[in-house]
Amino acid sequence: MRADLGLRALCLLYLLLATPAARAWLEATMSGHMLVQIPLLAALGFAACRLLPNAWQETLLAAAGGPVPHVVVALFASTWWMLPRALDDALASPLVEAAKFVSLPALVGLPLALAWRRLGAIGRGFIWTNFISMLAVLGWLYIAAPLRVCNSYLVDQQASAGWLMVKLALLLFAGWLASLFVGGDPECERSRAAPANIIGR
Repeated sequence: MRADLGLRALCLLYLLLATPAARAWLEATMSGHMLVQIPLLAALGFAACRLLPNAWQETLLAAAGGPVPHVVVALFASTWWMLPRALDDALASPLVEAAKFVSLPALVGLPLALAWRRLGAIGRGFIWTNFISMLAVLGWLYIAAPLRVCNSYLVDQQASAGWLMVKLALLLFAGWLASLFVGGDPECERSRAAPANIIGR
C-alpha cells in the first residue's frame, strides 16, 4: 500500500513537471534547467524504481547483464543532458523535450537505482567522483567561456549556472567524504553483515 501511494505521488509530480507552466518556469534560466529540472526527472526514475517489488528489480537488472551496463547507460545519458547542445535542442524541439522527459527517468534514474544495491564501495565511489568531477569541470567551462555556449541563455545566466555547479560539486564532495569517515554506507554495512549472519547460523 505504501509503495502504491509512493508511485502515485511520483506520477503526480512527474505530470506537474511536464505542465507548460512548470517547464516555462524551470527552463527560463540555465540554473533551473540544469540544476533543478534535469536532476528532478532523474530522481523521479530512481525513486520509482526503488518502490518496485524486489523481484521486478532483480529481473530488470539481470535482463541487461548486471549493474555495470546500467551504470554505463546512466553515465552516458546524464552526460548528454548536461551539454549545452542538448539544452538548446530541448528548448527548440518538442520531440527533444519529450525525449528528455522520457530518457532521464528511464535511462538515468532507473538504471542507477537498479545497480546501486549491487555496487560496492568502490563502484559507488566511482559514480560519485565521476559525477562530481563532471559537474565541476562543466561549471568551470561555463564560467571561463567568453561567449555563450547555449544560444538560449545569456552570458550572465551561463556564469551564474557555472558558479552554482562548482559550489554544488564542492558540497557534494564534502558530503561524500563525510559519509565515508563518519557514518559509512548503511547498505554496504548490511551487505557485509549478511554473510556473517549466515555463517553464525
